[in-house]
Order: sequence, then structure tokens, then C-alpha cells
Amino acid sequence: MKYNRFLPLIIPILTLIFLEMFSSKAHLVYVALVLFILAVFFTCRQFAIASQHSEKWWDLAILPIIFFIGIIGLSILLPSASLVQFLFAVCVIFQYLYFRSVYSYLFKPKKYRFGTLENLSSYGNFLAFYFIASTIYGLQVFVNFDVWLLVLILVFFTALIVYQVLWVNKIERKRSILFILLACLILAEIAWAASFLTLSFYILGLLTAICYYILIGLTRFYLLNKLDAKVIKYYLIFGFGSLLIVMLTAKWISTN
Repeated sequence: MKYNRFLPLIIPILTLIFLEMFSSKAHLVYVALVLFILAVFFTCRQFAIASQHSEKWWDLAILPIIFFIGIIGLSILLPSASLVQFLFAVCVIFQYLYFRSVYSYLFKPKKYRFGTLENLSSYGNFLAFYFIASTIYGLQVFVNFDVWLLVLILVFFTALIVYQVLWVNKIERKRSILFILLACLILAEIAWAASFLTLSFYILGLLTAICYYILIGLTRFYLLNKLDAKVIKYYLIFGFGSLLIVMLTAKWISTN
């Protein structure tokens, strides 16, 4: 339909409306989530039906929904209204860039730049993982949830995020299942171990997200048959270097 081209603009506008609705009245958080999910489902389903591609609409919907959930979760824990509004702006911009890229990929292949959706998904998934991991560690601090329950929640979102990364890179589902399970297991163990560190939930989320970045980056290149010494060296040096910098500059919190 003709209005498909307006959907990449409508979704960010709705995103802002739903976020501000939640910000002004926190008890409407579930209403905002449900309305956003329905809007994304409709948009992705409409794109999938109207295009000539074989992509399933639920594959297209995973990343924007997880990103939105991560923003909502972390914004609840932030003490500063300006930081919350900054997160909202990040979410709106990302939703626009993502759906614009999806629209170009599906309907205007000649104008689509190869690798745009893959790169955008890579950055978006990293941010979404960080938002969700930080939220989970924050819940451990402020709500005193059991660690095992929070790790299970993280595993659920990790499985969706890793699946989306492998899907957008055109890796077959049958081939990716084992690696999704391994990634969930490894990151669950890392998250569990990190939960015992006396660091702020922002830092714990960042440390876990960096581990995610290293693991998924190496997995992606391996499954694409592009893994070589140069790629391994990059991820190991950049990843572990980032971990070291974060650990050295983080403010340790006394447990006493």
C-alpha cells in the first residue's frame, strides 16, 4: 500500500508518544509497551506482506521491540530526567534509522546500501544488550531480586538478540541454534559472576555488554567463514582492552 513509505516516520513519532506517556505516568508502562509492540507488529507484517522478500515479519520486529524494552527498563532506574530524555531521543532516532533501512532493503533495493541493515543491527543489538543488562543489575540492587531469576531473564533476551544478529547476517537457523545456546550459556555464566562484583549497575552492564560484543563478533565471523587471525586479534585487543580500561576507571563500591 502507498502508506507503507510513511511507516518509517510514523513509528518514531509513536515511539516518542508512548515513551512520554510512560514518563509522565509511570503506571502506564505496560500500556506503552503493548501499544508499541502492536505498532511494530503491524508495521513489520505490512512490510513483509507488501514486499517480494521472504523475510518473516517477526524477524524484523525483534530488534526494535528489544531496544524499546531496554530503554524503558533503564529509564526507570535513572535518577536524572535529562538522562531519561536523552535515552528517549536515542530510541526515537534508532527506530527511525532501523525502519528506514528495512523499508529501503525491502522496497528500494537499488537505493539500499549493502550492509546498512547488518551494521545498524550490530550497533543496535549491542546497545539493547547493554540497556537490558544494566536494567537487570539495577533490579538486583534496588529490588533485591534473586540472581538466578535475573540471569534467566537475561538469557531470554540474549537468545533473541543473538538470533537477530545471525538472522540479519543471513546465517541459516539450523546452523545457528547451537551457537545461540552456547552464547546464552557463556553470557549467563559471565553475568552471574559479574553480579558478585561491587560495581554500579551501569558498569556491570557495560562489562557484560563488552563480553557480548567479543563473543558475538567472533561467532558471526566464524559462521560467515570470515574468521582469520586479523579479526581475532582485533576483537581480543579491543575487547579485553576495553574491559581493562573500564575496570581500572570504575569506582568500586564498598560492600561494608
